[in-house]
Amino acid sequence: MNVLSLFDGISCGQIALNRAGIEYENYFSSEIDDYAIKVTQNNYPKTIQVGDVTKLKGHFFPQIDLLIGGSPCQGFSFAGKQLNFEDHRSKLFFEYVRILQEVNPKYFLLENVLMKKEYQDIISSYLGVKPIQINSSLVSAQYRRRLYWTNIPNVEQPEDKKIFIKDILQHNISGLKLSFDENGIYKGIANNGKSIILESDVTPPYSIYESRTEIAKAARRESMKLHGIDTNPRGPNYKEYRINKKNKCNCILTTRTELDNIVDNQYNYRPLTIIEAERLQTVPDNYTNYASDNQRWKMLGNGWTVDVIAHIFSYLI
Repeated sequence: MNVLSLFDGISCGQIALNRAGIEYENYFSSEIDDYAIKVTQNNYPKTIQVGDVTKLKGHFFPQIDLLIGGSPCQGFSFAGKQLNFEDHRSKLFFEYVRILQEVNPKYFLLENVLMKKEYQDIISSYLGVKPIQINSSLVSAQYRRRLYWTNIPNVEQPEDKKIFIKDILQHNISGLKLSFDENGIYKGIANNGKSIILESDVTPPYSIYESRTEIAKAARRESMKLHGIDTNPRGPNYKEYRINKKNKCNCILTTRTELDNIVDNQYNYRPLTIIEAERLQTVPDNYTNYASDNQRWKMLGNGWTVDVIAHIFSYLI
């Protein structure tokens, strides 16, 4: 089988094929980011890099059996400005459509973010199929809803593996320890035995529950500062701290400033480590260990949740 992956990134599609037990002869990767290419080639040296998607022609390739890709989503995302198809990045969707028509594969898969129904319907009209929405929380500790357009038959929702944040944490990672007395009243906060002063507006009120909530917020701020992470990357309207629901991490984004802090059962507040971010995307530990930390965050944020893709590919068998 020959596979062509557009906007391949760190080749999460290739990890998924292997995890699903799908054998392939050639894997062609269209990617222009040097860091992502380095990660891919170090993990899969036989990958055939073919460069910029806008310069590809269908006749460059042998018969392609599977075309996959996740065209840039910034123009569609509810988190962005929603410029839709006028955004120069989201226009790359039409490159996917062009290549799809030129190589005429037996199967295809396109991934993208949740978007307005009108944009979704336009994509569906070009591809001839409606998307299936899958939340990565079913196969990982990350809450990440995405749309998948595919002609792979009979794809259904994956079973819930019941993986939670606690299941992906690394042990013995330093953070901020919260201390409470026997009555549950906050006593202090420390890092490596040294006291850290909380902001002056954080004063434990009479309610123990409210006290823990305010202290937790302060601990997250101090923890992010301690690790050199900007605590206000988007201005005054940015929701600085997002609450994890049902013990799942919020969606991994492309910059480290936007990642959630986490807490273990010892009230240890700290940011996610890179390996934990890899685990949230169900990427092997240290898979991205060929670039700087900032580049690794970016590549993981742009990547796929591998086990979702492996689940979809399992229907090829």
